[in-house]
Amino acid sequence: MAFHLPNDPASGDVTSARPTLWVNPLYRKGAIDDPSLPIRPEDVEAARANWQRLAPLLETCFPELAATGGVIRSDLIELGDLRQAIGYSDAEFGTLFVKADSALPVAGSIKARGGVYEVFVFAEQLARREGLLKDGQDIRQLAGPEAKAFFSRYTIAVGSTGNLGLSVGIAARALGFKATVHMSSDAKAWKVERLRNLGVEVVRHDADYTSAVENARIAAEADPTIYFVDDEQSRQLFLGYSVAAMELAKQLEDRGLVVDAEHPLFLYLPCGIGGAPGGVTYGAKAVFGDNVHCFFVEPVQSPCALVQMMSGSKELVSVYDVGLTNKTEADGMAVARMSVLVATVMRNMLAGVFTVDDPSLFRWLLLAHETQGIRLEPSATAGFAGPEFIVKHPRGRAFCDRQGIVDRLPQATHVVWTTGGSFVPQQQFENFLQTAAANR
Repeated sequence: MAFHLPNDPASGDVTSARPTLWVNPLYRKGAIDDPSLPIRPEDVEAARANWQRLAPLLETCFPELAATGGVIRSDLIELGDLRQAIGYSDAEFGTLFVKADSALPVAGSIKARGGVYEVFVFAEQLARREGLLKDGQDIRQLAGPEAKAFFSRYTIAVGSTGNLGLSVGIAARALGFKATVHMSSDAKAWKVERLRNLGVEVVRHDADYTSAVENARIAAEADPTIYFVDDEQSRQLFLGYSVAAMELAKQLEDRGLVVDAEHPLFLYLPCGIGGAPGGVTYGAKAVFGDNVHCFFVEPVQSPCALVQMMSGSKELVSVYDVGLTNKTEADGMAVARMSVLVATVMRNMLAGVFTVDDPSLFRWLLLAHETQGIRLEPSATAGFAGPEFIVKHPRGRAFCDRQGIVDRLPQATHVVWTTGGSFVPQQQFENFLQTAAANR
């Protein structure tokens, strides 16, 4: 169907696939306290407790977590030479960091915070329900041969363009589950190969991400031994991601950085279906309140969150409905429709969305590698556009003026969330660099 976006300063750019900034007119203070929302702030604290309880089991399953005691976390990296290379040397850009989920252990992307979390929470719940794990028993026994034999009777299924499938497949196989990943046509070959090498069944679909998820859901509904990780509707995924905000808060505190009305915080979050950036945004609002402003970033041909949020529609609106192709080199963001759960929660909580073109993704990928040795995949670089849109774009300046912070921008902290890249094979990464150099 054709859908006409409402009259908005950004709508022409959206339908013409030009990079743009959309500011959410429904954004308001105190949105996290809305009692009608399906997620509550105390859910974030419960998720933190779950992560803490699961840490010994995670350390047992993944030796690379030994140094952190089973905690999955990433570094906060200040932009040094990269800051000047991108063009952010002016004092008005405040302090700039990369939150390097691109180098997260276990899965090499932000999806380690969601996919690994949901699989391990499900494993514990299943084990307790079936009497395999009783109160007071060591949770590490779920990595033992008896538990693995039990888990092998069950299958974890997911629909994915790549990184969520990797995180779910890795987590499921580590505990002994069978795993099936339904992947869309734009999934990268190396991600398919890595999954198959882990013993994961990969089902390729000729259609896009939405179709892959739907096929995975249908298969799971027909078989009680299949547990479906539903990227469109999962509270567990959402809450797994949300705890990252507590991690960020501690890292900023350790650096002596304050987040308050005089020192605002901006987060720039690459968005596919919305679960990861939505979860981080919710967690950030729970931690920092109205002093943090979160923006999603999407490819110009795949702005599913922007289209949905701008439309104001209670029904899901697809990027195809507004004449876009959903074609992008940012495979993790090639999503036609936003999660309805995330759209509901973000309605008054998301500050806005900006879009970027593919050549810019490759340019930032090359600059990050050349200046600071940061290894990214194209979709993970999208947030680097954020500070420019906020500090220099007329709509970004107007947003800051309305929030009463335009004069405080030199005191602001900007965090670009890089979401994947460390697991990219060397040859594939070299191809990325060559593509970027050819278009320099």
